[in-house]
Formats: sequence, structure tokens, C-alpha cells
Amino acid sequence: MLAAAARADVVMDWNAAADVIATDKRLASPVHGRALALLHVAMFEAVNSIDRRYAPYKLNLVADRITSREAAAASAGHAVLSAFYPDQEASLDLLLARGLDAVSEGPAKQRGIIIGRKAAADLIDLRAADFETAADSYRPFTTPGAYVPTASAVGHDVGRFMPWVMTSAAQFRPAPPPGLTSEAWTRDVNEIRDIGGLKSTTRTAEQTSTARFWFLTGARTYNPIVQQVASAKHMDLLDCARLYALASMAGMDAYIAVFDAKYAYNFWRPVTAIRNADLSGNAGTPRDASWLPLGETPMHPEYPCAHCITSAAIAAVLRGTVGENVGEFTLVSPTAPGMTRRWTRLSDYSNEVSNARIWAGFHYRFSTEAGKEMGRKIGELTVSTQLRPR
Repeated sequence: MLAAAARADVVMDWNAAADVIATDKRLASPVHGRALALLHVAMFEAVNSIDRRYAPYKLNLVADRITSREAAAASAGHAVLSAFYPDQEASLDLLLARGLDAVSEGPAKQRGIIIGRKAAADLIDLRAADFETAADSYRPFTTPGAYVPTASAVGHDVGRFMPWVMTSAAQFRPAPPPGLTSEAWTRDVNEIRDIGGLKSTTRTAEQTSTARFWFLTGARTYNPIVQQVASAKHMDLLDCARLYALASMAGMDAYIAVFDAKYAYNFWRPVTAIRNADLSGNAGTPRDASWLPLGETPMHPEYPCAHCITSAAIAAVLRGTVGENVGEFTLVSPTAPGMTRRWTRLSDYSNEVSNARIWAGFHYRFSTEAGKEMGRKIGELTVSTQLRPR
């Protein structure tokens, strides 16, 4: 078991390298997600071409059984990240050299390097659109001559990205948010006004610290969990590569789906709704002219919750591959120094993320529920249709 776990480290090493680059470059979560999906699917395709235990994603590769799996995974990871981040060539070359130094010289190593490069090149060709960097096309809503806040909205064009698993970005688009005079709206906007405000007197200290913990978003919130599950299950290299590939595809499709829905509905955030509650025609939702959320509201439309969809998608992938109870797993966050969150059930992890977005003043409860449902469907679709056992 120890040898198998050590061999799987090559996948985790390249995942960690991708996360470090994204952090240093301050990349938006969907931009980082594109690289992660390509990275992990390429590594899976390379190793699976040798073992052939699972159906491939899209490639038709076959390698000799004596081919080095470690060399194949490392060279695939290096080729993908070098293509995305050519300015990181020196550090990526060093990581590759370290990985290849652990592999004995000979034909098996050379074959591994060749099949890894081919897996990366073929997948890059297939997903060429993932390298496009078109200028954001968001058009602010205004009338001629009227001022609007000038910060750019985030993620406007993500819904146009090519999905990995879904048939279209709108495949799981939820029903519209509730009407502004509905019972659901009245209940949920008043809940977040009460518990999500900067000066809330009902939010507990634990809820406040948990909300701040989840100011961290993107793959850095779930890659460590995937790593812990792979390690706890003593996955070999191929199974580890498969788990990361499934998680990264589901995570990326979750971003595509949620930003498609966000800009389709263009629904107002709590800070806007509560300060303009007199415009809703609902006497049960009084205006608070100076209300502020606990944290800084993300710069994109509210509905549905993006953090909720990604956590639910990852939870569904893990549940579908290893089951609900995975033992204790933990996470730390730079937005809550000194705090470690712990769970033993995947559903508790996903539910905590959703509650934290309410306590932070960012999302209504109906939005968190819609996001979780979308994420569950995407994760389940990924596990049921992709990289299936032969």
C-alpha cells in the first residue's frame, strides 16, 4: 500500500503546482479550473492508456504495459501546465526533472515520457478553445449619461465555455428566482438581512468565523479534500488520476453552469435588494438604507450560488466514487487564520459552505439550495458517464 500511495503522489504534486501558480497569479476560479481539468484529464489519459482499466475521456491512446506510469503522468502534467503558463517554464522543468529522476532509466521511462506528451498534445488540440483569452464582453446596465459603479463584473463569459461533461451550459439551469412578493423571497431576504449583515446581533461568533473561512473560493477549497480522500483510500496512480480528473471536470462544468444561470437571470445581491426594498412592492421586506454584508460582495449576479454549486459537485463526485463516509477530512483557509474545519460526511461539508454564504450576507437560502442541486446533478452526471470502469 505504501508503494501505491507514493506513486500516486505524482498527481498530487502537479495539482499542487497548478494551485501555487493560480495563487501567485491571482487567477479567477474559472480560469484556474480550465487548466486543472486539462491537467488532470491528460494525466489520466496517459496512465490509463497503459493500464486500460477505464474508458478514456475522448482520446484513443494505447501504450505498452511496461511503460512507466510515473513518467507518463509527469510528462503529461508538465506539457499541459507549460502550455498554459509558459512563463513558469523554469519551475515546471524542475518539477518534471524531480519526478523523472525517481524513474529508472530505460525504455519504460522513455515510453512514458512519449505517451504523456502525446496525451497532453491530443487533449490540448481537442480543447483548443480553453486557451482563448477573449476580452470580457460584459455591458453595464445604464442609461445615457448616468453613472454606474465602474468595477468590471466577473465571469460574464464563463457560461460560453465548452463544457467537459454537460451537453450545454444551460443543461441544469434552475427555475427563475422567486418573485419579490412571494413567501420564499420574504422569508429569505429577511433571514439574510438579520443574520448576514455586518452589524448583525443574531449571528454567533462561530457563524461569523465560519463565514469568513469560506471567503476563500475556487479549487483551493476542494483540491485538499480530494487529496485527503485519495490518500485515505490508498489509491494507486491510475485511481488517483481518475479521481482528480472527475473532480476537475465536474468543478469546471459547475462554473460554466452557474455563470450561465447568473447572467441569464441577473438577480440582485442582498446589499442591493435590502437597500432598495421599497421598490419591491412587498410590505414584508422593509428597506434598510445603510445595510452592509459581513464580507465584500462578489462582483457577479447573485442567483444561483457559485460556491454552493462547486462544493456540491465535488461532494457528489467523491460520494459516487468512494461513498458518503470518507473518514475525517479537514481544510484550512487564509481568510480565517488559525481555524481548521473538520467533517466526516460530505453532505456536512457542502451544507456548511451554503450556510456560510448566507451568514456572510452574499446569498439567499433559495439560491444556495438551487446551487447545491445543480452541483449534485453535475457531479452525478460526471461519475455516471465519464471514465467508467471497463
